[in-house]
Amino acid sequence: MEIALDALSKDELKQLKSDVEKALKTIDTRRKAEAKRAAEQAAKEFGFSLDEIIDAGGTKGSKGAPKYANPADTSMTWTGRGRKPNWVIEALDAGKTLDDLRL
Repeated sequence: MEIALDALSKDELKQLKSDVEKALKTIDTRRKAEAKRAAEQAAKEFGFSLDEIIDAGGTKGSKGAPKYANPADTSMTWTGRGRKPNWVIEALDAGKTLDDLRL
């Protein structure tokens, strides 16, 4: 299918663009629905629902074991990676060392 774009007016081109965008969204929606049905069928073959499979995905990987704890509140811990928590910064400013905070 070939369209002589140079023969169309600006308004006709805008309408064509709008129609194409709608058609592309419709195709994406239809393909997602087909993919979901295929995934549901695959899960069913193993005796699960798709929701059970998705929920079983678990959480992200562990952030690591805590290495430091706030002496004033031991429930506040830090792995030693990433940005220092405020309680670590305050303890260091107060003259403590990281070894003083180590678990």
